[in-house]
Amino acid sequence: MNSAITIEDLPGADCGVCGFRSCAEMAQRLADDATLLRLCIPYTMLHEGNGTIRKTALDDSAPPTRGDRSALPTMSSPAAPEVCGACALHSVPAPAQAHDHADESVFRDSLGRSFDFFLEHFPEEPGPREIIIPHNPILTREMDIQVGDILIGRPLGMSCGCPITHCGVVMDADHRTGVIVWCVTGPLQPRQHGFKDLGYYIAEGYEGLVTESNSELKIGMRYFFQPRMCMLQWRHSGLINYINRTPAGTQIRIEGLWIG
Repeated sequence: MNSAITIEDLPGADCGVCGFRSCAEMAQRLADDATLLRLCIPYTMLHEGNGTIRKTALDDSAPPTRGDRSALPTMSSPAAPEVCGACALHSVPAPAQAHDHADESVFRDSLGRSFDFFLEHFPEEPGPREIIIPHNPILTREMDIQVGDILIGRPLGMSCGCPITHCGVVMDADHRTGVIVWCVTGPLQPRQHGFKDLGYYIAEGYEGLVTESNSELKIGMRYFFQPRMCMLQWRHSGLINYINRTPAGTQIRIEGLWIG
């Protein structure tokens, strides 16, 4: 893996399939973790194994729609993309104090809507931690869901309404209640290793870290937030019912989820 990959080496699609807001954001993260390059499907499809990317024609006047995977095999040379997670107190200062953002557009989703903070996943885990229940909770037992299983499913209806199929790895499964805790990881693992299909499920909550925020975080308050690795880059909303200050950031649990 080439640790010197830069924005000029990436396809410039800003497709969001890797989970980052833009190719520019992925390039920044590659400086710390070059293995993230495997998440870039256009790069892996077009890379020839000799350090170059195969150039193909692309009409610059009609760039591919975000998430339009049919266009991915024809990505051409990179274009310049738009720079597009138990405290004694019940609130903590906004982590943004350590991240001074002069440009407030950072806290706007892909539809231009403002939000309060990014939700990051725990550094030791493969993706955002989500607490879910299958629409038929007995499936957890009938499918013998176990820690380490790779699952796919879609959060349906009032709990979230996300149009994207979620994929992830199980961290905990309660066969009595049907509740599953998993880390959402994207489509790469199911493609490579197979999966169990939950069908529709209810998203009950998220757990993660906040390192960038526009607001003071308080237990019992509802916030707009954006999961850092959300493929759609859409804001969510939820109520914080747990806060814990950690060296890596402010750990929170947020429930009562909505999208938009």
